[in-house]
Amino acid sequence: MRKWVIFAIFLAVIFGILYYLTFGYYSEGKRGGFITKLSNKGYLFKTYEGELRMGGLYEGDGTMNSSEWVFSVSAKNKDAISKLEEAIKNGQRVSLTYEEKFFTLPWNGDTKYFVTNVEVLDSMRQPVNPVPSAPLPSPTEIDTNEVL
Repeated sequence: MRKWVIFAIFLAVIFGILYYLTFGYYSEGKRGGFITKLSNKGYLFKTYEGELRMGGLYEGDGTMNSSEWVFSVSAKNKDAISKLEEAIKNGQRVSLTYEEKFFTLPWNGDTKYFVTNVEVLDSMRQPVNPVPSAPLPSPTEIDTNEVL
């Protein structure tokens, strides 16, 4: 009887570790940029695979410095997929919240980066310190007797 209890505890520990490695994550973060690709892939497990173009700062020699980041999205996350498709259609900048998994597993997608939330950012930026304009005088304040 004691052997079976020890064996059951051993199996519970092993299954707990496997469950954590399969569904857990060790890093989470955000990345921003423009979505350049989103495709539905997979033979048995369908996931959405995408590319995010980050950066785009000009260097001194006039070249464009940018990098691409590949990510996966679950087919069950309909809200994130619709926001990504809308951002591609309108050319809007997005902020992606992601979890980095331990391993690439077939049901998680082709990458270790698994997007959980998408925020579409405004493309119209307001000036940081707008210059206040002087108010125009009303018609009653204009002195018509003054000669320039």
